[in-house]
Amino acid sequence: MSAPIGIKDLLGGKVAVITGGAQGLGLAIAKTLVNSGAKVVLGDMNAEGVAAAATELGGDSVAVGAVCNVVDLAAVQALADIAQEAFGGIDIWINNAGITRDATIRKMTEEQFDQVISVHLRGTWNGLKVATGIMRAQVDAGTHTGGAIVNLSSISGKVGNLGQSNYSAAKAGIVGMTKAVAKEVAFKNVRVNAIQPGFINTAMTAAMPEHVIEKKLAEIPMGRPGEPEEVASVVLFLVSDLASYLTGSVTEITGGRYM
Repeated sequence: MSAPIGIKDLLGGKVAVITGGAQGLGLAIAKTLVNSGAKVVLGDMNAEGVAAAATELGGDSVAVGAVCNVVDLAAVQALADIAQEAFGGIDIWINNAGITRDATIRKMTEEQFDQVISVHLRGTWNGLKVATGIMRAQVDAGTHTGGAIVNLSSISGKVGNLGQSNYSAAKAGIVGMTKAVAKEVAFKNVRVNAIQPGFINTAMTAAMPEHVIEKKLAEIPMGRPGEPEEVASVVLFLVSDLASYLTGSVTEITGGRYM
């Protein structure tokens, strides 16, 4: 699956904000949403990368890139302000930004633990706080009928990975946060869902030793890694009206791993 999946006009000019959007899953999601009629605002720490990604997606008429540190609530609010100024509102928010600082608990430093927890958990909370506030206000103003948010968890948050006590804890926390916030904003027709990708074919997984890749593939009933576009297609479903009665859900995208 080499081309981004997209259903033309499914999103009908809706505006999406995607954190960590300069590369990897974030960029794949952005491509799929744009191919389905959305306009996107990408936030990322990589200034050059996020600018290039916005240009690749079609430039200012459909995509804007901005530097954003999701750990900083003011920076996340500034990202939202850019989206509102550029495209008039926010319909979709994807909390995708993330990092890894892998080490066994014996070797992991406090800094490595705190960095991962901050980017994933605090970053997702910041995104939820800003996005739900804007979406609720839009509903109250009568300019929008609701909103959709997708949080990026991981199968690591379900089963735990050796050397990832920080990452696994953060990704598990995102599931609880998703369900809590979904309950708080459902009455405004703001939906909050999460996905848990498994072994996905990205630059990070491609760099793994061959024996590690083989071991992981042996655990997948479908016998192959997933593609970023396959993750993006699930996000597309969740943010579209096709999922209008779905909130607080956690969707595993794993090829059957850990059933």
